[in-house]
Amino acid sequence: MRSDVEHIEVRAGSSRAETLVIHHARIFDGLEVLDADAVAIVEGTVVALGNSSDILENHAPHGIQSVDAHGALLTPGFIDAHVHAVFGGMERLGCDLSEAVGAPEALRLVADYAKQTAGVDGWISGGGWTMSDFPGGAPLATDLDAIIADRAVFLMSRDHHSAWVNSLALRRAGITGATPDPSGGRIERDTAGNPTGTLHEAALDLVAELLPEESPEQLRRGLLEGQAYLHSLGITGWQDAIVGNYSGHADPYGTYRQADTDGELSAEVVGALWWPREATDIDAQVHSLLLKSRQDGNRFRATSVKFMLDGIIESQTAAMAEPYHSCGCPGSGTGLNYFDPDFLAAAITAVDAAGLDIHLHAIGDRAVSQGLDAFAAARRANPGSTGRHHMAHLQVVNPRDLKRFAALNITANIQALWACNDQAMAELTVPVLGPERSAWQYPFKALLQAGAPLAMGSDWPVSTPDPWQGIHTAVTRTEAGGPGTDPALDPGQGLGLLDALRAYTSGSARLNRAEATGRIMVGARANMALADRDPFAAPMQELSLVANLLTIADGRLVHDARPPTKPESPAASVDARSPMSTPTEGAA
Repeated sequence: MRSDVEHIEVRAGSSRAETLVIHHARIFDGLEVLDADAVAIVEGTVVALGNSSDILENHAPHGIQSVDAHGALLTPGFIDAHVHAVFGGMERLGCDLSEAVGAPEALRLVADYAKQTAGVDGWISGGGWTMSDFPGGAPLATDLDAIIADRAVFLMSRDHHSAWVNSLALRRAGITGATPDPSGGRIERDTAGNPTGTLHEAALDLVAELLPEESPEQLRRGLLEGQAYLHSLGITGWQDAIVGNYSGHADPYGTYRQADTDGELSAEVVGALWWPREATDIDAQVHSLLLKSRQDGNRFRATSVKFMLDGIIESQTAAMAEPYHSCGCPGSGTGLNYFDPDFLAAAITAVDAAGLDIHLHAIGDRAVSQGLDAFAAARRANPGSTGRHHMAHLQVVNPRDLKRFAALNITANIQALWACNDQAMAELTVPVLGPERSAWQYPFKALLQAGAPLAMGSDWPVSTPDPWQGIHTAVTRTEAGGPGTDPALDPGQGLGLLDALRAYTSGSARLNRAEATGRIMVGARANMALADRDPFAAPMQELSLVANLLTIADGRLVHDARPPTKPESPAASVDARSPMSTPTEGAA
């Protein structure tokens, strides 16, 4: 499919506002595929939906431009319900290993970055390495030492639950064989008990706290880099899943507020304020959160609170009801709980009573059950609450908990890209879960059938934020861009394409209390993404090939990847930094 621009002149002095018409599109409005195939936007607001001939006749003659979609899919702008936009942007600007395939390439990228920044004092920091690229999911300090020994190195894993450091970083942090594992963390060690270079969960903070503090300008650049990247993929809004100090990254709260004030924030963003694991005074913490949540903003508001309940399966830090299997047999521990269940219930009840929404990270089945128990306590204590609470990730869910989501009105916030038989699943996950619990993984269809509301997000920079990659795996349960030879991961749990699109648009917008941003409807501000084809007309195994061509956020053109055209006569165009309503007169 292709999408061409037809330029239409505007007479000088015309009193009609600038109009953008997208026609001959297949339109998904956030809930259903419409019979209408055209939309008209005036001054950033949707003013008409209908058939192409009528919309063109009534709105195009005096408009500046129209876009022929040639049958491609037009959707609401995608809303990423779980993303780390500033952290991701910062990592793209640092030592970025997210595109590395295999350990040798990761090491080459570190070496290249060290050469590019030669002569710069201080740390090498960044991240994006993949656990499955290294034996046991644990890269070694000695490999980094061979590349760079005179600068300390701190590299977050792609999942942001582990860090890879060199020997100089270990020495600066005073980590030796005698250093005990901190509460809620683990230091990888050799047979003699000496640290080998990988730090999990709270252990990574032993080094992260030594990193130079990120400056306001660095954070601003990270936000703008992240925002531009997300816009390029059709994303017009998100929930930032950690707004607080975390693992060497500074709190982006002030960055978001300043960008909003300065008019640099084109996305609509909800911040999930971080609940520190060490916080024990519930009343004081809720008071602190409320002070931030009550700050008025135009494009940013911090009205959600994030609790991280456990770690991840690959490092055996996710909270499981029964022990992990080592060498195929039970007996290697049950993972980590970051909160006592009674404390968690009390904290969630207090946050809910304060009128804030709650965002939980839960990977293991014990964490999922305890999170639902805490929500049940809050619902009993606060019967009039309208909190739009949700649980993210939901990798292992005991079947007996499936119906509790709908009963408690808890949204299942899924990161679908992980629900496939990739290398990490085969080597680091299934062996430690065993067959029964492996079959409980990512039960998307079962949650939907049980009545749970669904939302979708990427967890970028943990994984790609491209919605079509996540949708591919949500539907097919196969690896997006993978070899195509691996069997689907429990294909009966795949979603239909329509349900996946609903989750990534209106479902996520509901969580952000911004329903209009997840819909295409008359009277709403224009938030849209134009794909390069109609995925409903193609094989589902080709969903990962869908690319985004055009993104409109709050009535502004923020991304345009359409191939350039050469009109026969000069024509006016829309400044991507300006509202589409800005008239351009005197086109020759």
